[in-house]
Amino acid sequence: MLKTDKERAIAELASRLKETETLIVTDYRGLTTSELAGLRAQLRNSGARFSVVKNTLARRAAKEAGATNLLELLEGPTAIAFLESDGDPVGVAKILSDTAKATKILSVRGGVLQGSQIRAEQIADLAKLPPTEVLRAQLVGAIAAAPTAIVGLFTAPLRDLVGVLDARVKQLESQAQ
Repeated sequence: MLKTDKERAIAELASRLKETETLIVTDYRGLTTSELAGLRAQLRNSGARFSVVKNTLARRAAKEAGATNLLELLEGPTAIAFLESDGDPVGVAKILSDTAKATKILSVRGGVLQGSQIRAEQIADLAKLPPTEVLRAQLVGAIAAAPTAIVGLFTAPLRDLVGVLDARVKQLESQAQ
């Protein structure tokens, strides 16, 4: 690789590291080209770009971008899933965790989530969360439950009053007979 190509690759990688708030670092050693292509397609659907990087260039790019927390993750064959701004971190974590379980080859090393460093165990926990749509539905359900409960509290005294009046009417009718 020519020096100009290396410098261009470092500048591009440093730019991606500066722009990306969330990324996951993996060891892809042993995956076939077709497996990598399939993994890239799955990650692209969740809003992430999966790139194989040279550690020496990635280290220099990380130093240039001020992402020194990544340096310890750059050992051995390295591929990084860069989440785009509209990407789904839970979906990406699920895809990488499922691939790691299925292939027994890919391993997740760690990464950065919204600017904070996370370990491989935390990524595994992230992968166990329900999909974004389910979380949104649960949130809407929780928000809708509060007004329903308030309406129930306001109508309970009226409902109780109607029950008491109905019982009194039945009592009076039974006494009149």
